[in-house]
Amino acid sequence: MTEILHNIGRYLSYDPSAPMLFSSGTFWALFLVFMPLYGLLRRRFWQMVVFVVAFSFFFYYKSSGVFVCLLAGTSLLDWTLSRLMSRPGRSRTFRRWCVAVSLLTSLGILAYFKYANFFLWNINAMVGGNFQPLELILPVGISFYTFQSVSYIIDVYKGRVAPTQTWLEYAFFLSFFPALVAGPIVRADYFLPQIRENRHATRTEVYTGLWLIILGVVKKAIIADYIAQYNDLIFQTPGGYSGFETLMGIIGYTMQIYCDFSGYSDMAIGIALIMGFKLAKNFNFPYKAQNLTDFWRRWHISLSTWLRDYIYIPLGGNRKGTARTYVNNFATMLIGGLWHGAAWKFVFWGAMHGAGLAVHKASKPWLGRLGDSWPVKAVSWLLTMAVVAALWVFFRADSWADSVTVIGSVFRDFSLDYIPAFAAARTLWLILMVVIVVAHCLPTRFWDSALAWFVRSPWLVKLLIFIIVVQLVLELRSESVTPFIYFQF
Repeated sequence: MTEILHNIGRYLSYDPSAPMLFSSGTFWALFLVFMPLYGLLRRRFWQMVVFVVAFSFFFYYKSSGVFVCLLAGTSLLDWTLSRLMSRPGRSRTFRRWCVAVSLLTSLGILAYFKYANFFLWNINAMVGGNFQPLELILPVGISFYTFQSVSYIIDVYKGRVAPTQTWLEYAFFLSFFPALVAGPIVRADYFLPQIRENRHATRTEVYTGLWLIILGVVKKAIIADYIAQYNDLIFQTPGGYSGFETLMGIIGYTMQIYCDFSGYSDMAIGIALIMGFKLAKNFNFPYKAQNLTDFWRRWHISLSTWLRDYIYIPLGGNRKGTARTYVNNFATMLIGGLWHGAAWKFVFWGAMHGAGLAVHKASKPWLGRLGDSWPVKAVSWLLTMAVVAALWVFFRADSWADSVTVIGSVFRDFSLDYIPAFAAARTLWLILMVVIVVAHCLPTRFWDSALAWFVRSPWLVKLLIFIIVVQLVLELRSESVTPFIYFQF
């Protein structure tokens, strides 16, 4: 009995080498226990809220250990301040102080864990000191829930949303486990009413959620994790491969990061939908975009809209003249790049996207005269994808120097003569890449029809599809479960 309890305790405790992932068996085992209990508590509102909050905090504990205390502290402080500044008779100055305390605390914690070593390293480089990095561990998903915290306190201040009556409701919003560690970034005005509504998922929503989960598993555990094995070889040995092989690695990572992150988003949205909650769409076939503006309307939609509403518009948006609009675009994407990581390569990545958005806006009158023919669309798409793929190199490479080396390698020893040997050695890799391209080329109505068919199909067909997907995961998986790329943010 003692050994059984010990094994259960070890199973439920935090293991830094195996954080909780949607693609892990541990999560799905716990989720299968969670859902029946959740279903029994749906008619008992407060018991349901307590249960979901407890599971969400446990989920975060399994993902990030003792840093769950930061999440609890942030939620308690934000809720207290939101209640204080919403009381009748509070002066504008007092309310502003409440917002300032919340923002300084949330952003201060984020800055300490994520950017302390970055800033200290740069100061050290300027003064020529002997800097030793601080031993800091970045809490999983801190950037995501910090952005939710910031948007909540600002929305309460501006009267866009009413503060929750209880801490439990706010904790439910901030810690909701499907979106907790890698988004989508949840907005209070969209999500809080759903908590009070306490709506049961319909049969169609349950099957739609299952479809999204299966689609997410295919993207992440089958496609992204498999093609990553080759991509990693290219980026781990910059300059060690021919130009053609390096180009394939760059294109491969372009597809990998899409499948990895959109796969997580699909699973998160699907899990939430099965529970009766709707999360906003986070990806809309971004590689169909014909310019960078359209790309950012399709890629990580919850982040791009957050940056627009809480940075770009407060900076002045497009209301203060053409030149200021370009500056605001550039500054917003610069901040977006720094949000992704504490390194100059991320700053450069964001700055180049900002510059690209400005160039596109400035070129609109000229582009409009070119028309909308197929050749124009093809060239626009090719240029957009070339820029996006080249900038992903700075996102993936270990350093600025490695990024430059990888891009330079494309132009060294480049020959199409490598194609036959590459196709023979990487046949399945190429097949999976073609699958992604074809999936993007298919019209949206195809995917809508596929979803409708899945929802209508007999349970036996659904079970068969599920078994096939699980079998493919088992056949193609690597030795260990690969963390989601966006867990590091």
